[in-house]
Amino acid sequence: MLKVAIYDDEFIVIEGLRKMVDWSKYGMEVVGTAKDGNSALELFYTERPDIIFTDIRMPGIDGLELVSKVLKEAPETKCIVFSGFNEFEYVKKALKLGVLDYMQKPITIPMIEEALQKIVFQIKKDNEVTELRSRWDENRQELLEKATLELMLGNKEIEAKWRECFGEGEAGQIIGTTVIAYSGKSFPIDNNDDYKVVPVWNGSTHLLVFFHLKEKLELFSNQLIIWTEREEVTIGSGQTYERITDLTKSYREALHALRYGRFLDSKGWTRFEDVGTNDKIPENLSAQEEAVLFYMRTGDKEGLLDQLTKYIQWIDLKKLNPDIIESELLKLVYLGLEVVKETGEDIKQSGYYPQKEIREQTTKDEMIEWLFRQMEMMFDLINGSKKTNKHKAVEKAKKYIESHYNLDITLQEVANVVDMNPNYFSLLFKEEIGLTYIKYLTKYRMEQAKIMLKEGRKISDVSEEVGYLTYRHFSEVFKKYTGMTPKQYKIQND
Repeated sequence: MLKVAIYDDEFIVIEGLRKMVDWSKYGMEVVGTAKDGNSALELFYTERPDIIFTDIRMPGIDGLELVSKVLKEAPETKCIVFSGFNEFEYVKKALKLGVLDYMQKPITIPMIEEALQKIVFQIKKDNEVTELRSRWDENRQELLEKATLELMLGNKEIEAKWRECFGEGEAGQIIGTTVIAYSGKSFPIDNNDDYKVVPVWNGSTHLLVFFHLKEKLELFSNQLIIWTEREEVTIGSGQTYERITDLTKSYREALHALRYGRFLDSKGWTRFEDVGTNDKIPENLSAQEEAVLFYMRTGDKEGLLDQLTKYIQWIDLKKLNPDIIESELLKLVYLGLEVVKETGEDIKQSGYYPQKEIREQTTKDEMIEWLFRQMEMMFDLINGSKKTNKHKAVEKAKKYIESHYNLDITLQEVANVVDMNPNYFSLLFKEEIGLTYIKYLTKYRMEQAKIMLKEGRKISDVSEEVGYLTYRHFSEVFKKYTGMTPKQYKIQND
């Protein structure tokens, strides 16, 4: 039911309108009346009526001033004004304010019913416009999401359509793009002056595409930090690129980071930069090839063998000729050799020539059996190196972290110290310590912060001393780690 309020300083007018009009016939009900402007305004804030009938001349706030306040607060409210004076200036002011109708007293029932019919028609028209606008916005958003996904998948021909959906004006302001892949169903991040975010679903993974409108990315980073620290979510981020056409790179990196983030730690934010990559491995690998390398790195032999089977099925579906099959299998072996080299080993130096061996296989089945033997051999070599190098490398890394924790040290930097590929080192570190590199660094920083706060150091100084650029970030991390803010912890330990 639509809510109606009647304002008039004459009792007979209020009672007449309330009792003599069949409001229910028009889907309406009278929710309140008032005899002066101040009471009328109070009633408006209390009941929020959809329709207001008001006299112009009332004690306190007059009808026109009342309408002005109401429409400023709730412009969708339908206002009908009436007066006992036939003054053109009143009519002009009322219409300028946006009232739906103006009536001169004495008011008759037919006049009211005509006004009610006009109101019903106008509300129906407004609802239709709102619905059309909502439908257009939904369709535009859906088209934007589809066009963004196409851009990420490398379809450059869709860019013009994407710009149309995104908005030519805003598209021209974009200075960079970042893709986030995450596990979960919702995200608490909205558009703002710094960036516009487009949610995308690729059929298996939830993604957020950030289009940066300002050079400083602090707000973007802070939003992701707050999200992962407040909610049980795992996210992986690709690198930020200037060109829209490089979205596909950030997309692949985000998926890569999410996959390793899930393996390394069930919750939190994993940056592609933190996971690291092997520069000698091409970017345009198939999902099947990337999965094989993933299982080799993570030490999952069962997963590796299962993925190799899927890889062969994928090769079969492509219906390749023998020469191409040989080339594809050899490519996978060389990719595996690059993963082995991440551990510091180099099989090729010991006289290993896979290109020669594969040509000695005369049938497709022999080639496949040979591939499985090579990948298992490399898998065992990788995991043997882990056992040999693990403790020594991780201890060296820990010492470096503990002497440089107050600086902005990256996984790449620590991996360089122990002379390892960042990707391999991150897996090794988690396996040995039980924590990811980022979580270990955070834990060490928080323990040092606790010591400093107990010594009576200023919170802002402590924040800087343990490597945080902003007090807010430090405070949020500290509260999550200890269950209290730095100030509360300091007071408790004074």
